[in-house]
Amino acid sequence: MSDISTALLLKTKTVLIRDVVCNGECRHKSDEECAHRTSLVYPYRGVFKRHVGQNDAVAEANQVLFFNREQGYRISHPVEGGDSCLDLMIDETVLHELAPKEQVHAGDGVIFRRQRRRIDPRAQALVAMLRHGLSRNIAESLEGETLALTLVRRSLGERTSHAAGASFGRQKLVDRAKLVLSSDLARRWTLAEIAREVGVSPVYLTQVFQQVEAMPLYRYQLRLRLARALDLLGSYDDLTMLGLDLGFSSHSHFSAAFKQTYGLTPAEFQRSAQLKPKRYTAR
Repeated sequence: MSDISTALLLKTKTVLIRDVVCNGECRHKSDEECAHRTSLVYPYRGVFKRHVGQNDAVAEANQVLFFNREQGYRISHPVEGGDSCLDLMIDETVLHELAPKEQVHAGDGVIFRRQRRRIDPRAQALVAMLRHGLSRNIAESLEGETLALTLVRRSLGERTSHAAGASFGRQKLVDRAKLVLSSDLARRWTLAEIAREVGVSPVYLTQVFQQVEAMPLYRYQLRLRLARALDLLGSYDDLTMLGLDLGFSSHSHFSAAFKQTYGLTPAEFQRSAQLKPKRYTAR
């Protein structure tokens, strides 16, 4: 598709890693596509929907999407802005070893049962470290391979990620709420505003969201903002401005939330990932 650009970050016998950016110009469902190999896709910016038959999944930075080999799918962008994803293709023998048996169909190839799984903050940090390190030629192949397998292992492990489990109707409701949040990460949404957009009462929305995602709505929004911060750390010199641009009330609020989630302050993460944003000369 002409609105997609792909950058190859790493290619070895074990793993192929690509940075895939879609401008999202096509808001309606795309023509049906088919993956030639099973891959794990980690959205890190923006949001899209993937349609497999009658099953839809909202793809955003709190999820890993499974694109199964020879499985048809369509993509749509109900929210403006497009999306960017880290696409990992793991050698099938290695992936067989990593994937828990209960998560894949029996057979020769690795075919995941679910469309997606929710990942934890440490997995999000691994996505950022992997992308920044490879795109800036900081991480060598061995480090990239190691980080990629760690990311996949963490994404599939029962203790660190969670399958979104709910009835079809409740999952659809939660997905609509996710689209509302993703449409404007910096906006300070009220519960009533989100509930009105989704078409249910605030009480019902909070109950269902908690049941489906095992976390409250506000915390999910915080995770989306922090994942966006991970993406932007390499391009902001003024971290106070980054926090304000993402809807945080102050730098201290942003820094405290970031450290509580990822174990490092934004500045510490910049240094650990060897990100070098542009420095401005004082006049």
